[in-house]
Amino acid sequence: MAKAGAPEAKKTCFVVMGFGKKTDFETGRTLDLDKSYQNLIKPAIEDAGLVCIRADEIVHSGLIDVPMYEQLLKADVVVADLSTSNKNAFYELGVRHALRPSTTVVIAEDGIKAFPFDVNHVAVRQYHHLGEDIGVSEARRFCKLLTDAVRTIMQTEPRAKDSPVYTFLNGLNPPDFAEVMEATAKDLGKTKEGGSESVTAADAIATATHSALMQQVDEAQKRKDLVTAKTLLSTVRNLMKSQAPDRPEDPYIVQRLALLTYKSKFPTERAALEEARELLRTLGPETSNDTETLGLWGAVHKRLWEVLRKDEPAAAATCLDEAIRAYKRGFYLRNDHYNGINFAYLLNVRAADSTEPAEAIADFVQAGRIRQEVRDICDQWLRDNPAPDERKGDAKAVAEYGKAKYWVVATRAEAMIGLGEASGEQRIQEAYGLAPETWMKDTTEEQLRKLRGLLADSPLKKYLGA
Repeated sequence: MAKAGAPEAKKTCFVVMGFGKKTDFETGRTLDLDKSYQNLIKPAIEDAGLVCIRADEIVHSGLIDVPMYEQLLKADVVVADLSTSNKNAFYELGVRHALRPSTTVVIAEDGIKAFPFDVNHVAVRQYHHLGEDIGVSEARRFCKLLTDAVRTIMQTEPRAKDSPVYTFLNGLNPPDFAEVMEATAKDLGKTKEGGSESVTAADAIATATHSALMQQVDEAQKRKDLVTAKTLLSTVRNLMKSQAPDRPEDPYIVQRLALLTYKSKFPTERAALEEARELLRTLGPETSNDTETLGLWGAVHKRLWEVLRKDEPAAAATCLDEAIRAYKRGFYLRNDHYNGINFAYLLNVRAADSTEPAEAIADFVQAGRIRQEVRDICDQWLRDNPAPDERKGDAKAVAEYGKAKYWVVATRAEAMIGLGEASGEQRIQEAYGLAPETWMKDTTEEQLRKLRGLLADSPLKKYLGA
């Protein structure tokens, strides 16, 4: 009970979700979950009058597990975002359902096609994610929906059960928070009143440092200072490893660091590529189902082939084969057009380098078949993804859509050119007119220039006279 005259403690909401950019393996899309938290969840919870806390915002000493379980038990409301089918989020939702009969809100991005059986009968509020960001009108809509849901939960007495555990097991009593924390405090030898973990100055500094460094990484990358961005992100990675040495690394941090590393070309292009390759090895690219990891693994080996082909042809050939394997897996796993178009291009490269007629012809023919599939995938994307309405003021949504559409249209045009379709050249000019930034057009044109040369000297002409 609060002391007389003391202000009533603000109620809290603990948010269960992944952090950073995560790949939804069901759809192959990569979603920035931090944008979901910052633009949807946190504003909605604060509008409802609660303090909003996510696991990466908990200041603690020792293991994160104790304050995390503590929040799952004692938080007045828990919001669980199941987007990208994050395993930790599902697990923590199960823990919450076991501990509390009510005040749990489940949400998810609307790209999820099906939920596991055990979650099918739980109400799930859905929002639309653009991948890199959330549209303004969607943020307003969902924030209001979530705010209203939390207010209704907090104001309704008696509170309706939303935990399947307490719904189907009648007579089950939830644990008493005070008793649990008193026992936990004794077990851990804690001395602070209430049994919460002591917070050190070092913890507070570490939390603030992580946030500040990530902001500096973004700023350095925007001004194209890739060496500085890489150095800062390396510091973030080391900080995370020191705080939780036994936990697996965050794939998003490693992927982004690998990208910054090889694009920096520092101290030399080859050294940067080899360093990026070693970073990606920590994500197990040989067995990974993450199309982002596979795309990066393919890109690094594609560039290593280009660097090594003149002086070290044997090593270059090995890199080329590895790049082809990576792009191939990334394409077939998720029908990913980026991996697919690069897979087709490198098949043409290998066909041109091959001294075996049968192998060269096989690679050349397969490249054409892959391009047919890529063209169809791009057509489907364009049908399924209409442009957002500019009149609604979703400037960010329009910008993100423009970038995504450029790559799809340019990829489709490259596939058509590779197939020898007469309208391909017209389509690529139309794509260039859509390019939001010059470098995007330059990247496409560089690969097309090389592809045209490969097509002009095809093995079909060389060995079959076709």
